Amino acid sequence: MWPLIMHFLRTNAPYFTLPVAAVVGVIGYNLEGWLSDRYTPYTKPVQDQRLERLTDDLTLSDPTNVQKLKYKENVLGKNVSPSLQSN
Repeated sequence: MWPLIMHFLRTNAPYFTLPVAAVVGVIGYNLEGWLSDRYTPYTKPVQDQRLERLTDDLTLSDPTNVQKLKYKENVLGKNVSPSLQSN
């Protein structure tokens, strides 16, 4: 009897898989809705944040005070292994 049932399920697997997946999906969706917090805090748009940073920047107030675009630290010493660091 079991071989006949397994043969029937094997040949008709696509017809059983979709409804089972739909039921599992509906149950999971509803559980997530009941258990999770859907509140997302408001944040300003990225363009507005950038505009505020640019207007708050003190270096833009004086166009004659321009720093050179030069890296001031040793590039090779940035990620040094602890065994290679000199104390």
